[in-house]
Amino acid sequence: MEMICSPKDHLFQLESHKFERGRGRCPFGPSSSFTSILIEPKFIGSYMIPDNEDHDDNKVYFFFTEKALEAETSTHAIYTRVGRVCANDMGGQRMLVNKWTTFLKTRLVCSVPGRNGIDTHFDELEDVFLLQTRDNKNPVIFGLFNTTSNIFRGYAVCVYHMASVRAAFNGPYAHKEGPEYHWALYERKVPYPRPGSCASKVNGGLYTTTKDYPDEAVHFARSHPLMYQPIKPVHKRPILVKTDGKYNLKQIAVDRVEAEDGQYDVLFIGTDNGIVLKVITIYNQETESMEEVILEELQVFKMPVPIISMEISSKRQQLYVGSESVIAQVKFHQCDMYGTACADCCLARDPYCAWDGISCSRYYPTGMQAKRRFRRQDVRHGNAAQQCFGQQFIGEALEKTEERLVYGIEYNSTLLECTPRTLQAKVIWLVQRAHETKKEEVKTDDRIIKMDLGLLFLKLHRLDAGTYFCQTVEHSIVHTVRKITLEIVEEERVDEMFNKDYEEEIPHKMPCPMQSSIPQASKPWYKEFLQLIGYSNFQRVEEYCEKVWCTDKKRKKLKMSPSKWKYANPQEKKARIRPEHYRLPRNIADS
Repeated sequence: MEMICSPKDHLFQLESHKFERGRGRCPFGPSSSFTSILIEPKFIGSYMIPDNEDHDDNKVYFFFTEKALEAETSTHAIYTRVGRVCANDMGGQRMLVNKWTTFLKTRLVCSVPGRNGIDTHFDELEDVFLLQTRDNKNPVIFGLFNTTSNIFRGYAVCVYHMASVRAAFNGPYAHKEGPEYHWALYERKVPYPRPGSCASKVNGGLYTTTKDYPDEAVHFARSHPLMYQPIKPVHKRPILVKTDGKYNLKQIAVDRVEAEDGQYDVLFIGTDNGIVLKVITIYNQETESMEEVILEELQVFKMPVPIISMEISSKRQQLYVGSESVIAQVKFHQCDMYGTACADCCLARDPYCAWDGISCSRYYPTGMQAKRRFRRQDVRHGNAAQQCFGQQFIGEALEKTEERLVYGIEYNSTLLECTPRTLQAKVIWLVQRAHETKKEEVKTDDRIIKMDLGLLFLKLHRLDAGTYFCQTVEHSIVHTVRKITLEIVEEERVDEMFNKDYEEEIPHKMPCPMQSSIPQASKPWYKEFLQLIGYSNFQRVEEYCEKVWCTDKKRKKLKMSPSKWKYANPQEKKARIRPEHYRLPRNIADS
């Protein structure tokens, strides 16, 4: 199987039967114009795929979108097509001289079955990927589509087998008939050799070149390029549908993985903002439904630039991602990020990873892993309770809860950070108020927002103080990931401390002492703040602050007036604080 022209550039134009890409040309046939059988095509990719062992019967399949004349609902409808032409097509002798004589096309359908037989179609092809199998004549075709609907914006991934593709091209032709010239099934006699077939021994060997084809067969091929039967996907539905509007999906690459409970196709989907989604889909035959499992969301590039190409190296276990100016190399798997417990590893449902009795590590097929008897993996169900029985399932590693102490200034914003190890886990926040024994679920509103990174308080109130529990729920397993104690510092106390006249006290109270041993009478300003919030481990914090604040670089910054570090109430103190004194959040300032 050989790619004829690059599928990554939409600058393909049909001119003299050659694909033109930039300055270079990628010809695979005789010279002529396709304008009468293609209408405003946009080419995505083309591949040489053999049908059998006879090389003279090899065909080129190419994927594109075009305006569809047969669409009765709209004259401007866009359809995705698969085109086919014989690799040895030399054109006709008297008709179609130096023009294709074996060109055929048919529709590639990707739709979601709906009620009353009305399907939701994803008609515009964004990218195509051919997954090679052990049989080079039967690759698996993955198409990434979007919808041209004015109602909503969505994306879908559909999978096709070559058997379906060949069946459509070997089936009946489409034909315009009747007074209104509707497209219908052509049921009359088809000339010999069959239009679209190649000059090869497999087809009888009577013709050694297309120049010997009868005029009747050549004329029929020219007037009937469209096949009647479309190509439908596996399971007659997409394996993945995304309509949340979170990403615009642009590229797709696929790796086939052997796991403990079967074979899985891992989809790597590139977006227009530099993110790669790592996804598997699991088909439930009983309910005829697909389960989508997002394994990772990888921010490949620092800047949110569109991904324009992706290539896979299964041998090196690497994904190569390209933008207009940068190429990145990404590992297929990072098993250690799923934690140090058997349950966490199994709940991840990553076919690349398994619990080996000690850690979450790379899964190898049978006979390739020394610790095979300890392997625990359940991609299809993620049943950690069954897989991890006696393997630290309810042991120390799972029950460990990270504890943090966070101080927030009244009326300011604060983020309580907590992210689950797997994207399938549901996050629940509970709070235990001071002097209370019961926990209650945190209620979100315009002021308190649940985010992917944690719980965001846009404006802290005194009543927000308490102990917050970040819990993840997945497959009936509840795990308290983080316990955060939130202390609220009252605005009046902070304002009172920072409104002191520091200029008068600077000779006696240096923010960065020259010696590490500070006289008792001359305490740095941050010590007053620590005493104000009542930090218990005062000595360790003092040592840390001296290291942070008392460098030459920091000493230069601290020559400015201490009022520059004042915390301000955005509502009531705005008149007294100049706008330039506000500091941007660290992530904004760095960008």
